[in-house]
Amino acid sequence: MRPMHLVALTTAALLSVGHRADAEGDAIARGGYLARIMDCAGCHMPRGADGAPVMDAGLSGGNIGFEIPGLGIFWPPNLTPSASGLGDWTDEEIADAIRAGQRPDGRLLAPAMPWPAYAELSDEDVAALVAYLRSLPPTEAQRLEPVAASAAARAPFYRVTMPTN
Repeated sequence: MRPMHLVALTTAALLSVGHRADAEGDAIARGGYLARIMDCAGCHMPRGADGAPVMDAGLSGGNIGFEIPGLGIFWPPNLTPSASGLGDWTDEEIADAIRAGQRPDGRLLAPAMPWPAYAELSDEDVAALVAYLRSLPPTEAQRLEPVAASAAARAPFYRVTMPTN
């Protein structure tokens, strides 16, 4: 192979790597935009004692839960790629949670998670959300497991009421 061809191949390879990096950066930016307009932080970002979002904690899990009549109290989980968050989940499992409201263990997400509204997201938008969540700094956080009754709640929660005709 002549040296000029080698330079052209090397340049093409470097440009394709740069293009993939740009595409990944574009997906992360798109995913960040979607996470903002979908208000993921409204639930999945912890709040301080004054009720203000703790911005430095990112999407490491909400510490204010939702009581759903007849189901119990649920606290929004950590969405960072840490062991206490989405670290062990595959991209497909994250996509299933976003669009179908199902965890890898088969458990359905609490009705407070508006997955039915996200069910029609395009494959590209879901992939962008997954890329964005994967790009977050891993943040270990205590997981607040669901409880059946308010007496067992270990953190504050909103009480969701339903009309009774």
